[in-house]
Amino acid sequence: MASKRNGRVLAASVAAATLLTACGGDDEGGGGGGGGEGASGGATYNQAWLVDFSGPYADVYDELQAAREATNEWWNDQVGSEIGVQLSGEVYDHRYDAAQVASLWPGILSEIQPIMAMGVGGPDVAALQQRLPSDKVPMLMNTAGYGYAWEPDQWVFNPRATYVHEAAGFVDWFKEAQKIDGPVKVAMISSEASPAYVDMVDGIEGFAEANPDVAEVVAVEFAEVQPADLSSQVRRIVGAEADVILIQTNTTQAVVTMQALESLNQDIPIMLSSHNSLQATADAAGGLEKLEGDFESFGFVVPAEEEGEAYEFYKMLTEDYGLEAEWTVPTVQGIAHQLYANRVVEQAVEMVGAENLTGQAIYDAILEVQLTSEDLFGFLPDLDWTPEAPFPTSGLTTSIGTVADGTYARAELNHEIPELEKW
Repeated sequence: MASKRNGRVLAASVAAATLLTACGGDDEGGGGGGGGEGASGGATYNQAWLVDFSGPYADVYDELQAAREATNEWWNDQVGSEIGVQLSGEVYDHRYDAAQVASLWPGILSEIQPIMAMGVGGPDVAALQQRLPSDKVPMLMNTAGYGYAWEPDQWVFNPRATYVHEAAGFVDWFKEAQKIDGPVKVAMISSEASPAYVDMVDGIEGFAEANPDVAEVVAVEFAEVQPADLSSQVRRIVGAEADVILIQTNTTQAVVTMQALESLNQDIPIMLSSHNSLQATADAAGGLEKLEGDFESFGFVVPAEEEGEAYEFYKMLTEDYGLEAEWTVPTVQGIAHQLYANRVVEQAVEMVGAENLTGQAIYDAILEVQLTSEDLFGFLPDLDWTPEAPFPTSGLTTSIGTVADGTYARAELNHEIPELEKW
């Protein structure tokens, strides 16, 4: 983990020894308000964990939040204790509703005075993007980004490019893998319930217009977020002779689309995202075999193999820090989220000292730090933010999971994403 300012490695001895020394970690953690004294004798600061326990992503947030908390406990024990900082956190359920986010936020600021917010998705961005610069609290996301947030000098940061980038990378890979002559005929099922969902459609339409040899949008169907039936919409998609259906909303739309395809005796592959992953959708659909030949695309490791550095880190959290979550996409997403956020805190400590952390210090550290995939135990690629965008803009890749012969598998790791213009 290097600073752009001087190239120094931060907490190098701690990071190098992490997997060797992590065993035997106790339940010590931060508590109390920002800048207070923690159990380790260091300064304790607060983060606001935003969650969706009762909205459209309730099916993924139990594991995701458990992973964030276990990773934070590991960091307090193994890293924070060495640099004089403990991170505490409070959980706030906003039901994936922008109005609820806006309602909760003033109380969050006054109650815990967070140095950073750990965001959920589109409603957080829509509700807080304009006020975060004056509040001086950066929001670090676990999601991909959004076209409407693709502006310079933002206080919302993503570790991944936009959902459109990840879908465009998949379409580019799909054309190669399926040896399709001409453009991939793309259909999309989405919803107008969130600006994020509409943005995904707008972005893919823009990508197709700019790359007519790669993609052609043949159908767009907007539906309820929690639809009971999509037969009419899927019938139109079948009539449009789509090669693939992109669904980046939630598991319900994915499952109901699968049911409609089955009722019509059609077999069009579906591409999902991280928050409605193959595993999560399979749980809702009744088994992985229901998703044979379907795909997912996102900018972090696909948890289809129980080996490698990322898996070993996950196993350590289950054995030594009480993580009760399966090796799934939500778990990986939660670990990755907390890892990169806490690595940013390390950079802030290097810049201003353990006793002086503020939201401004975290913001400055994000724009200064350079994180390698090794710093992040292989959960994410290298990360390097600039003021020009809320997400890293260089070296963009997406990884693709699939179901083959009833087994969850990696179809491609780190496929290069085509260059996209803002839409």
